[in-house]
Amino acid sequence: MPQNRFYTAFDMQEWGSARKSDYRSPFQIDRDRIIHAHAFRKLQSKTQVFLSGEYDFYRTRLTHSMEVAQIGRSIVHWLRSRGEPMTDDFYLDSDLVEASCLAHDMGHPPFGHSGERTLQELMKRRGGFEGNAQTLHLLCETMYQNESGVHGMQPTRALLDGVLKYKKLYTEFATPPIRHFIYDAQATVRDFVFAGARIPGPLMRGEALNDFKSVECQIMDWAYDAAYSLNDIVDGARAGFLTTDRVERWAAGEAIGLLEQKHLDSMFDAIRTDRLENVFSKKIGAFIQACRLRERENFMSAKTNRYRYELLVEEVALKEALFFKKMANDIIFESPQLEQLEHKARVVLIALYEAIWENYAQRNERVIRILPPGVARLIEAEKSQDGKARRICDYLSGLTDGMITRTYRRLFDPEFGSFRDLH
Repeated sequence: MPQNRFYTAFDMQEWGSARKSDYRSPFQIDRDRIIHAHAFRKLQSKTQVFLSGEYDFYRTRLTHSMEVAQIGRSIVHWLRSRGEPMTDDFYLDSDLVEASCLAHDMGHPPFGHSGERTLQELMKRRGGFEGNAQTLHLLCETMYQNESGVHGMQPTRALLDGVLKYKKLYTEFATPPIRHFIYDAQATVRDFVFAGARIPGPLMRGEALNDFKSVECQIMDWAYDAAYSLNDIVDGARAGFLTTDRVERWAAGEAIGLLEQKHLDSMFDAIRTDRLENVFSKKIGAFIQACRLRERENFMSAKTNRYRYELLVEEVALKEALFFKKMANDIIFESPQLEQLEHKARVVLIALYEAIWENYAQRNERVIRILPPGVARLIEAEKSQDGKARRICDYLSGLTDGMITRTYRRLFDPEFGSFRDLH
């Protein structure tokens, strides 16, 4: 097989010390290290939409990430099948895109978006919390942890760029943002991704820099939108949250045009005939085939083909994805059940954060040993209060739904405390 000219040594350079090479390509090593990481396996017990229990959705963060990866790979194969500008020796790497898709949610905390919002609130004055920034933090700094400390997975420049949905630092915004930023300490990662190139002034205005993505990151982002907008609708219907009556009441308050009505009619027919999963699977195929590539010119396009090309998605597919995302958000994510989960996430995370802070950051005379010894040492080693807060946040965001609930109950539930409950 001819060598792929799309990528150069620039794209394959690793963050940190160089890795040992073997029979795999650098991007295959990226993918394999993600799949075998403890942080990736934890996604099987992290909420995608609902907390496991009364309304147990079929998709977790893990299955969602696998679906995003499958869609991402399929987009790469579709673009290559179209020919120009792709050729037999000049093409997007499906292993790289798969790795970017598999990693994209690794930094998200327990309790889904509810947990993320609570950690954002807790960290607002200490550098913020952002799920995608936390993913970058894992890949570069904390993915692997043992008695000697923590370190990242030495990812390639192309993988880091592939998961870097947002590139603007927390303090580069006029007011502290709630979402869509990276941590100030990650400026060095951004410099590495851009190889020290000066970012043009216009990109620093508003959200322009966050919208400046490599082509692999654009594919990951669209694969995420495809999975998020369609698969949550399927799970919502199976869980009884999306019924024809509820959707009709929702649609009555929306500006529904001919195209949107066509989407509604198709969905209603699929629900009535119990073919929703089949119909929406075909929609994912249509979203994949709505993609094409176009050349572009920017301050990075001379350094790497990852910025020489951009992904274009047909307008009709973009509008359909946006329509179903809004439906899912309005009917499912703003439901009373999700509001209850939001409240639970706040209670649990705030209580645990405060208990850990009091015992490991303020250092009262008597310390209750709440944390594993390795985590405690990491907090104690930090010189600043902001650094200690970040380590506490790392610990809490790395817990699964079950782990954090059991930890909370051991500390605050008087009836939860037998030896069976200590695992």
